[in-house]
Amino acid sequence: MQSKKWSVDACVGEAIISARYDRSEMVCSKTLYNYIDLGLMKIKNTDLPQKLRRTTKKAKVRKNKRVLGRSIEERDKAIESRQEFGHWEIDTVIGVKDKEDEVLLTLAERKTRHFITTKIDNKGKDAVMKAIAEIRQEYDDKFTEVFKTITGDNGQEFADLSTLELITSNNTKVYFTHPYSSFEKGTNERHNGLLRRFIPKGSPIGEYTVDDIAFIEDWCNMLPRKILGYKTPFELFEAELDTIYAA
Repeated sequence: MQSKKWSVDACVGEAIISARYDRSEMVCSKTLYNYIDLGLMKIKNTDLPQKLRRTTKKAKVRKNKRVLGRSIEERDKAIESRQEFGHWEIDTVIGVKDKEDEVLLTLAERKTRHFITTKIDNKGKDAVMKAIAEIRQEYDDKFTEVFKTITGDNGQEFADLSTLELITSNNTKVYFTHPYSSFEKGTNERHNGLLRRFIPKGSPIGEYTVDDIAFIEDWCNMLPRKILGYKTPFELFEAELDTIYAA
Protein backbone atom coordinates (compact mmCIF):
# COMPACT_ATOMS: atom_id res chain seq x y z
CA MET A 1 0.00 0.00 0.00
CA GLN A 2 2.73 2.44 0.91
CA SER A 3 5.08 1.64 -1.95
CA LYS A 4 2.39 1.95 -4.65
CA LYS A 5 0.28 4.55 -2.83
CA TRP A 6 -2.80 2.39 -3.38
CA SER A 7 -5.83 2.42 -1.11
CA VAL A 8 -6.61 -0.57 1.11
CA ASP A 9 -9.56 -1.45 -1.09
CA ALA A 10 -7.52 -1.26 -4.30
CA CYS A 11 -5.00 -3.69 -2.83
CA VAL A 12 -7.71 -6.13 -1.76
CA GLY A 13 -9.49 -5.91 -5.09
CA GLU A 14 -6.32 -6.44 -7.11
CA ALA A 15 -5.41 -9.44 -4.95
CA ILE A 16 -8.85 -10.96 -5.58
CA ILE A 17 -8.95 -10.58 -9.37
CA SER A 18 -5.33 -11.69 -9.78
CA ALA A 19 -5.88 -14.70 -7.45
CA ARG A 20 -2.75 -13.64 -5.61
CA TYR A 21 -3.94 -15.48 -2.47
CA ASP A 22 -6.55 -18.08 -1.66
CA ARG A 23 -9.77 -16.37 -0.53
CA SER A 24 -9.60 -18.28 2.77
CA GLU A 25 -6.31 -16.48 3.51
CA MET A 26 -7.78 -13.00 2.97
CA VAL A 27 -9.93 -10.57 4.94
CA CYS A 28 -12.20 -7.92 3.44
CA SER A 29 -11.40 -4.21 3.08
CA LYS A 30 -13.61 -3.24 6.02
CA THR A 31 -11.75 -5.63 8.33
CA LEU A 32 -8.40 -4.21 7.21
CA TYR A 33 -9.62 -0.69 7.89
CA ASN A 34 -10.71 -1.82 11.35
CA TYR A 35 -7.25 -3.31 11.97
CA ILE A 36 -5.69 0.02 10.97
CA ASP A 37 -8.03 1.94 13.31
CA LEU A 38 -7.03 -0.40 16.14
CA GLY A 39 -3.32 0.07 15.44
CA LEU A 40 -2.78 -3.58 14.54
CA MET A 41 -0.91 -2.83 11.30
CA LYS A 42 2.13 -0.81 10.28
CA ILE A 43 -0.14 1.31 8.08
CA LYS A 44 -1.82 4.18 9.94
CA ASN A 45 -4.78 6.40 9.09
CA THR A 46 -2.32 9.21 8.39
CA ASP A 47 -1.02 7.05 5.52
CA LEU A 48 -4.52 7.05 3.99
CA PRO A 49 -5.02 10.64 2.82
CA GLN A 50 -8.38 10.01 1.19
CA LYS A 51 -9.81 8.61 4.42
CA LEU A 52 -8.80 11.71 6.36
CA ARG A 53 -10.20 14.02 3.68
CA ARG A 54 -13.72 12.59 3.66
CA THR A 55 -16.43 15.00 4.75
CA THR A 56 -20.13 14.72 5.45
CA LYS A 57 -20.88 18.36 4.65
CA LYS A 58 -23.85 18.80 2.37
CA ALA A 59 -23.05 20.37 -0.98
CA LYS A 60 -24.75 23.63 -1.81
CA VAL A 61 -25.34 25.35 -5.13
CA ARG A 62 -24.49 29.04 -4.91
CA LYS A 63 -25.45 31.65 -7.45
CA ASN A 64 -23.15 33.94 -9.34
CA LYS A 65 -23.72 36.23 -12.29
CA ARG A 66 -20.72 35.03 -14.31
CA VAL A 67 -21.77 32.36 -16.79
CA LEU A 68 -19.33 31.38 -19.53
CA GLY A 69 -21.63 29.21 -21.63
CA ARG A 70 -24.24 26.48 -21.64
CA SER A 71 -25.23 25.38 -18.13
CA ILE A 72 -24.79 21.82 -16.92
CA GLU A 73 -28.57 21.84 -16.49
CA GLU A 74 -28.81 21.57 -20.29
CA ARG A 75 -26.54 18.53 -20.43
CA ASP A 76 -28.21 15.25 -21.39
CA LYS A 77 -29.32 13.54 -18.17
CA ALA A 78 -28.18 10.18 -19.60
CA ILE A 79 -24.58 11.35 -19.10
CA GLU A 80 -25.12 11.01 -15.35
CA SER A 81 -25.41 7.23 -15.73
CA ARG A 82 -21.82 6.93 -17.04
CA GLN A 83 -22.95 4.31 -19.55
CA GLU A 84 -21.66 6.16 -22.60
CA PHE A 85 -18.00 6.87 -23.25
CA GLY A 86 -16.69 10.29 -24.20
CA HIS A 87 -17.90 12.67 -21.51
CA TRP A 88 -15.13 14.60 -19.76
CA GLU A 89 -14.63 17.01 -16.90
CA ILE A 90 -11.90 19.66 -17.01
CA ASP A 91 -10.06 21.67 -14.36
CA THR A 92 -6.77 23.39 -13.54
CA VAL A 93 -4.43 22.70 -10.63
CA ILE A 94 -2.02 25.31 -9.29
CA GLY A 95 1.01 24.84 -7.10
CA VAL A 96 1.64 28.29 -5.64
CA LYS A 97 -0.09 31.62 -6.13
CA ASP A 98 2.55 32.93 -8.48
CA LYS A 99 1.76 34.08 -12.01
CA GLU A 100 5.21 32.91 -13.10
CA ASP A 101 4.58 29.32 -12.01
CA GLU A 102 3.25 26.72 -14.44
CA VAL A 103 -0.18 25.13 -14.04
CA LEU A 104 -1.63 21.68 -14.65
CA LEU A 105 -4.61 21.19 -16.93
CA THR A 106 -6.52 18.04 -15.99
CA LEU A 107 -9.29 16.11 -17.75
CA ALA A 108 -11.14 13.03 -16.46
CA GLU A 109 -13.44 10.80 -18.52
CA ARG A 110 -16.59 9.90 -16.59
CA LYS A 111 -17.11 6.27 -17.68
CA THR A 112 -13.56 4.87 -17.67
CA ARG A 113 -12.08 7.38 -15.17
CA HIS A 114 -9.20 7.89 -17.58
CA PHE A 115 -7.13 10.88 -16.51
CA ILE A 116 -5.17 13.35 -18.63
CA THR A 117 -2.86 15.89 -17.04
CA THR A 118 -0.55 18.26 -18.86
CA LYS A 119 1.58 21.26 -17.91
CA ILE A 120 0.57 24.64 -19.30
CA ASP A 121 2.43 27.95 -19.05
CA ASN A 122 -0.10 29.70 -16.83
CA LYS A 123 -3.76 29.79 -15.83
CA GLY A 124 -4.75 32.00 -18.75
CA LYS A 125 -7.42 31.09 -21.29
CA ASP A 126 -4.89 31.10 -24.14
CA ALA A 127 -2.72 28.51 -22.40
CA VAL A 128 -5.77 26.32 -21.82
CA MET A 129 -6.91 26.50 -25.44
CA LYS A 130 -3.37 25.78 -26.68
CA ALA A 131 -3.37 22.55 -24.64
CA ILE A 132 -6.83 21.64 -25.96
CA ALA A 133 -5.55 22.20 -29.52
CA GLU A 134 -2.68 19.78 -28.86
CA ILE A 135 -5.11 17.15 -27.60
CA ARG A 136 -7.28 17.69 -30.69
CA GLN A 137 -4.23 17.17 -32.85
CA GLU A 138 -3.38 13.93 -31.03
CA TYR A 139 -6.80 12.39 -31.72
CA ASP A 140 -7.24 14.10 -35.09
CA ASP A 141 -10.48 13.12 -36.84
CA LYS A 142 -11.50 10.90 -33.90
CA PHE A 143 -11.44 13.78 -31.41
CA THR A 144 -15.19 14.34 -31.36
CA GLU A 145 -15.83 10.64 -30.80
CA VAL A 146 -13.42 10.54 -27.87
CA PHE A 147 -14.51 13.95 -26.54
CA LYS A 148 -18.28 14.17 -26.98
CA THR A 149 -18.74 16.64 -24.14
CA ILE A 150 -16.48 18.60 -21.80
CA THR A 151 -17.76 20.10 -18.55
CA GLY A 152 -15.81 22.81 -16.75
CA ASP A 153 -16.39 25.43 -14.09
CA ASN A 154 -16.77 29.18 -14.52
CA GLY A 155 -13.10 29.95 -13.93
CA GLN A 156 -11.81 32.66 -16.24
CA GLU A 157 -9.27 30.22 -17.69
CA PHE A 158 -12.21 28.50 -19.45
CA ALA A 159 -13.61 31.71 -20.95
CA ASP A 160 -12.88 30.49 -24.50
CA LEU A 161 -13.75 26.83 -23.97
CA SER A 162 -17.13 27.20 -25.68
CA THR A 163 -15.36 28.06 -28.95
CA LEU A 164 -14.57 24.35 -29.13
CA GLU A 165 -18.16 23.85 -30.27
CA LEU A 166 -17.58 26.07 -33.30
CA ILE A 167 -14.24 24.43 -34.05
CA THR A 168 -15.81 20.95 -34.01
CA SER A 169 -19.00 21.96 -35.84
CA ASN A 170 -20.92 21.41 -32.60
CA ASN A 171 -19.87 17.76 -32.39
CA THR A 172 -18.15 18.39 -29.06
CA LYS A 173 -20.50 20.11 -26.61
CA VAL A 174 -19.23 22.28 -23.75
CA TYR A 175 -21.03 22.77 -20.44
CA PHE A 176 -20.35 24.71 -17.26
CA THR A 177 -21.18 23.85 -13.67
CA HIS A 178 -22.98 26.19 -11.35
CA PRO A 179 -20.57 28.64 -9.67
CA TYR A 180 -18.98 27.33 -6.47
CA SER A 181 -20.27 23.82 -7.26
CA SER A 182 -17.14 21.73 -7.83
CA PHE A 183 -19.09 18.63 -6.75
CA GLU A 184 -20.84 18.78 -10.13
CA LYS A 185 -17.60 17.61 -11.73
CA GLY A 186 -16.67 15.23 -8.95
CA THR A 187 -14.80 12.77 -11.18
CA ASN A 188 -12.19 15.39 -11.97
CA GLU A 189 -12.08 16.63 -8.37
CA ARG A 190 -11.44 13.08 -7.18
CA HIS A 191 -8.54 12.70 -9.59
CA ASN A 192 -7.08 16.04 -8.63
CA GLY A 193 -7.08 14.67 -5.09
CA LEU A 194 -5.04 11.68 -6.26
CA LEU A 195 -2.64 14.04 -7.99
CA ARG A 196 -2.18 15.95 -4.73
CA ARG A 197 -0.64 12.83 -3.19
CA PHE A 198 2.37 13.59 -5.36
CA ILE A 199 2.14 17.39 -5.68
CA PRO A 200 1.01 18.88 -2.36
CA LYS A 201 -0.57 22.33 -2.25
CA GLY A 202 2.15 24.96 -2.09
CA SER A 203 4.63 22.98 -4.20
CA PRO A 204 5.54 24.90 -7.38
CA ILE A 205 4.40 23.03 -10.50
CA GLY A 206 7.52 24.30 -12.26
CA GLU A 207 9.65 22.07 -10.03
CA TYR A 208 8.09 18.96 -11.60
CA THR A 209 9.35 17.73 -14.96
CA VAL A 210 7.25 16.48 -17.84
CA ASP A 211 8.38 12.97 -16.90
CA ASP A 212 7.21 13.53 -13.32
CA ILE A 213 3.76 14.54 -14.55
CA ALA A 214 3.62 11.58 -16.95
CA PHE A 215 4.48 9.23 -14.07
CA ILE A 216 1.62 10.62 -11.96
CA GLU A 217 -0.81 10.34 -14.87
CA ASP A 218 0.24 6.72 -15.49
CA TRP A 219 -0.10 5.92 -11.78
CA CYS A 220 -3.67 7.25 -11.75
CA ASN A 221 -4.59 5.32 -14.89
CA MET A 222 -3.03 2.06 -13.68
CA LEU A 223 -4.75 2.15 -10.28
CA PRO A 224 -7.34 -0.66 -9.91
CA ARG A 225 -10.75 0.81 -9.01
CA LYS A 226 -13.51 -0.92 -7.07
CA ILE A 227 -16.10 1.02 -9.04
CA LEU A 228 -14.61 -0.44 -12.24
CA GLY A 229 -14.65 -4.01 -10.97
CA TYR A 230 -10.99 -3.57 -10.00
CA LYS A 231 -10.02 -2.97 -13.58
CA THR A 232 -7.86 0.04 -14.36
CA PRO A 233 -8.87 3.21 -16.25
CA PHE A 234 -6.10 2.40 -18.73
CA GLU A 235 -7.64 -0.97 -19.62
CA LEU A 236 -11.12 0.45 -20.12
CA PHE A 237 -9.96 3.53 -22.02
CA GLU A 238 -7.88 1.46 -24.44
CA ALA A 239 -10.86 -0.83 -25.05
CA GLU A 240 -13.02 2.20 -25.92
CA LEU A 241 -10.35 3.53 -28.29
CA ASP A 242 -10.08 0.14 -29.97
CA THR A 243 -13.81 0.26 -30.68
CA ILE A 244 -13.62 3.80 -32.07
CA TYR A 245 -10.60 3.23 -34.29
CA ALA A 246 -11.88 -0.13 -35.55
CA ALA A 247 -15.09 1.43 -36.88
